[in-house]
Amino acid sequence: MTRIGITLGDPAGIGPEVAVKALHATPLAAEFVVYGPAWALQLGAEQSGLPVPDCETVDVCVPRGKDFAVGAVSAACGEAGVRAVERCARDAMDGALAAMMTCPLNKEAIHAAGYVDDIGHQEILARLTGATTTATMLMTPGLRVVHLSTHKSLVEAARFVTCANVAARLRLCHDALIRWGVANARIAVAALNPHGGEGGLLGREEIDEIAPAVAAAQEAGIDAVGPLPADSVFNRAIAGEFDAVLAMYHDQGHIAIKVHNFHQSVTATLGIPLIRTSVDHGTAFDIAGQGIADATGAIAALDAAVALAEGTLAH
Repeated sequence: MTRIGITLGDPAGIGPEVAVKALHATPLAAEFVVYGPAWALQLGAEQSGLPVPDCETVDVCVPRGKDFAVGAVSAACGEAGVRAVERCARDAMDGALAAMMTCPLNKEAIHAAGYVDDIGHQEILARLTGATTTATMLMTPGLRVVHLSTHKSLVEAARFVTCANVAARLRLCHDALIRWGVANARIAVAALNPHGGEGGLLGREEIDEIAPAVAAAQEAGIDAVGPLPADSVFNRAIAGEFDAVLAMYHDQGHIAIKVHNFHQSVTATLGIPLIRTSVDHGTAFDIAGQGIADATGAIAALDAAVALAEGTLAH
């Protein structure tokens, strides 16, 4: 069976709970290995009202800490979350796992633990693997979106829209889709400005940066089209015209995915030498420990990890 690693995320959040719920709800289509402190897995079982899943576990030995409380930021939880990701990723790079699925981390807890350069999973994985170019792909039934940039202010994101950056993201997106089983991948490129810039009246990024990048990608054999107005391109993708959309900044893509189908949306990281999927939600400290967290996203992320590992995403 395909071996998939699962990290529990921040133990003070809903990660352990949704991981346990997903493992009980997911048919045995793969062999799952849980990474995280043993006490966090036990806590997730108690919160979900289910027994500890009968699967292999890798105990990341980080004590709870005297300041531990469900729904609260703590350095111990930040440490536990990062260590689980590191151990799971190393096993994936060593070939012991076909893919990994991650539950949410808390950025404040990560920083409290001393990981000041790690904003989130993507940065941790880039550090571990030495990847110099990474990107986020959000996936939900009927729509896939890759982001030119994610954790940048809107002003910085606009400055990041250059011909070189767009061309590199198109290549990264194309190669990942082909590797994951999407033959003849069709990629639409969203415009940055309203109405696609209106021929330069509302901004020249489409003319000076995006269009030349799309032309270069087409010359390299990539089936790309754009820039297309962002207020309609996602609807066209949902209708089946495109296999993925390249969004120009974080919210442009995230809003489209989450409005279309938030609960089944998952994240995949491109540009790293391993397969990683993730739930597309945060630690949800406000509801942690209440047993009411929805595991739909965790189930979808597990399914996606198996599909990517087996090269059957298109199916």
